[in-house]
Amino acid sequence: MNQVFIAGTACTAVREHYDRSLLDLALEALHGAVGSLDPSLIQALYVGNALGDTLSEQSQLGAYIAGAAGLNCEAVRVEAAGASGALALRQGYLAIASGQADVVVVLGVEKATDKLDAALQAALALGLDGELERALGLTLTGAWALLMQRYLHEYQLPATAFAPFAVNAHANGAGNRHALYRFAINAQKWANAGQIAEPLNMLDCSTVADGAAAVVLVSQRYAREIAQPIAIVGSATSSTNVALAQRPDLLWLEAAAASGNNALQQAKLKRDAINIIELSDPHGIAAALSLEALGYAERGHATQLAAEGVIAKDGALPLATAGGYKARGDVGGATGVYQVVELVAQLRGQAGANQIANAKTALAQCLGGVGATAVTHILQVAEV
Repeated sequence: MNQVFIAGTACTAVREHYDRSLLDLALEALHGAVGSLDPSLIQALYVGNALGDTLSEQSQLGAYIAGAAGLNCEAVRVEAAGASGALALRQGYLAIASGQADVVVVLGVEKATDKLDAALQAALALGLDGELERALGLTLTGAWALLMQRYLHEYQLPATAFAPFAVNAHANGAGNRHALYRFAINAQKWANAGQIAEPLNMLDCSTVADGAAAVVLVSQRYAREIAQPIAIVGSATSSTNVALAQRPDLLWLEAAAASGNNALQQAKLKRDAINIIELSDPHGIAAALSLEALGYAERGHATQLAAEGVIAKDGALPLATAGGYKARGDVGGATGVYQVVELVAQLRGQAGANQIANAKTALAQCLGGVGATAVTHILQVAEV
């Protein structure tokens, strides 16, 4: 397997971009990442998107965006609900690792805010089991609420135990100019927030918004031309049953555990070698279950990890340093690419107010649906 390196990166601000189309956002991120690179060198474009055909009424996003960008190359849309962007990144990684390409672009894009909430919730629920869950009225937020309710019962915790996840995300989002919400909150404000899907309240639920992010991946042949090359040293994906009722253990994200372990094994790293982490954290329960699946906390103890400040910027395992889903905004299928753009900025020392000192190795994990798909990438400062 050939080594894979990240060259250019770019992202749009996460906003309710009512005056811009999906294509506008995609082209801004793509051109920003490609920069001065000769477009004729690009051999493939992989587009991660979950909702384009349902909300933007546009399929064939690979060809659609490649044509508008003037690219004459393989162009493919990749879909895996919220993990679409991360899975697109894996496809780009595999193209270079296998020797099939030397230069590819991975783009994550989502345009969701032009539709009323009922249409948006119905589209997001496509990541659930259509017959066993969606047809009966379950929403994606409702599914996570069921898991949180079970977690609180199983481990005898109050809902406020999850507040530190949102507090941490907002503290970091305040320092990210691309974030949707650039303000801090405290535990009391979290506790006073109105309910959305009990026990999930308004400040424990991310806001779906619009945005696009892109990265250029290159082989070692071109890596020598990069000022600060970042290597993808681990890449893995796994899946499990989509329907919660078909899982043997509701509070164990099997795909997240398998994907994370496989990526670490490929990178030949132990989990304590990771300096900074990005997870699917639209709700505190999602972050907690992911931390437990990855082995950073014993089952039932992830909220304690957050309460002790381990996930803070100055903690042992900084999480959501650009605001995560909660403050940066939930960009659906584009999330996995946003995570990597944000982590590359950290590893290059370009994260500004949110910079983590001496960050050399980072882990990004993105989930599709309620953890049915999990994609993990491990990034590391490289020398070529």
